[in-house]
Parts: sequence; structure tokens; C-alpha cells
Amino acid sequence: MCFVFFLMKTVAIITARGGSKRIPRKNIKPFLGKPIIAYSIESALNSGLFDEVMVSTDDVEIATVARQFGAKVPFLRSAKNADDFATTADVIVEVLEEYKQLGQTFEYAICIYPTAPFVSSELLIKGYELLTQGDYDTVFPAMPFSFPIQRAIKLNTKNRIEMLQPEHLRTRSQDLETTYHDCGQFYWLHVERFMAKKEIWTDNSGIVILSEMEAHDIDNLEDWKVAEFKYKIKFSD
Repeated sequence: MCFVFFLMKTVAIITARGGSKRIPRKNIKPFLGKPIIAYSIESALNSGLFDEVMVSTDDVEIATVARQFGAKVPFLRSAKNADDFATTADVIVEVLEEYKQLGQTFEYAICIYPTAPFVSSELLIKGYELLTQGDYDTVFPAMPFSFPIQRAIKLNTKNRIEMLQPEHLRTRSQDLETTYHDCGQFYWLHVERFMAKKEIWTDNSGIVILSEMEAHDIDNLEDWKVAEFKYKIKFSD
């Protein structure tokens, strides 16, 4: 069998499996009036960056909602990559390999999480520009820790506090190095390099730095309420 390959420059992959545990049906739960996945789909479509905006899911209902908001679902995710142990990288690899079987390859890809309503078209464009102009393998949003991690404490076996870095007990906060954490929103990828390493963080990754009001991790219903509160403040007229 002979395949004819068409190089398509960019693909947006929105990952939305059906088996969310902590918040049932999380990926299509209404967020301020519409399914939360719609925010990711609309930001990708409105950015004008992508030849293809698709949703990777194992769930027929999620696929239906995704198509209603303009995304494509050309194939369903495998059961292997829809369980609790599949990584984001595993899902991206599967999608890119499925497209290759269809004769389509891409130069750049982005993985956008379906519960990332703070992602805007402008932020996607900013990440793409950083990826391509900075010659990175991957780029993703990150924000500074709100408290210096060098002053972190834990409870030891005697239920007493213990510093992780006791050498910084008396170091002034302003003298400590700024550290960042992944916001869990999206990952821009140079496809050829990603497929070689199959890692979304490498020693050649860059970050787009966000403020506290530009992201919120949603793991439980309290997080959901706080995210809606922050969203209304950030995007109010």
C-alpha cells in the first residue's frame, strides 16, 4: 500500500478522556455556562495558528460536544491511553502516529488540556512565537511559586517540623532564587524533536511566565469554584 504524505504545519491536540475521577465528567462540566472544554477549543480555533484542531478522547459524549464547538475527532483514543496510567506524552505520540497512518504529518503541535479556560488565543500565539523564534524543543506556561520553595517545611517521623533546605533558615526571601511551576495548561512541541525524545520537558524547554490571575489548577470542586471566581474577575468588562 502506498501512502501520500501531506505536511500540515500545526495541529492542536486537546486531551479529554472520559474517566475523570475527582470531578465526574469534568471535561464537559459547565464552566460559567458552557462546557469547560469549549474554552480550549475556541481559543485554538480563534488563534488562527492551526491546520487542525482535534480532541483526543475515548468518550462518545465528549466527542459529540467537541464537534459541536468546532473541533475534529477523526479517531477515538485507545483504551491503553485512556486509563489512569497513560501520560500526556503517550497520548500525543498516539495522536501523531494515527495522523501519520492517515497520511498527515506536522511540523509543530500543541497539547492543550480541556480544563484550561484561562488559555487565550493571544497566549497560544505567544507560546508559538517563543517556540519557533527561540529554537526550543517544547514551550509551556509556568508561574512563580507564591512562597519561596527554599523555605519549605515537612513533618518528620517524630511529627516535628523539618526544613527541606535548612541552610536557608535565615535567608531573606528577596535573596532567594525565583522558582516556577508548570501551570498545566498547554505544551507547544517541535514534532520531530518530540517524537525523538517523547518528553514534554527537556533540557531545551522554554516557559511563558504567567501571573496568579492567568491560571488555576482544577483538581476538585473547590478548585472549580475558585477558578470561576478568578475567571469572572479577570475577564470582566
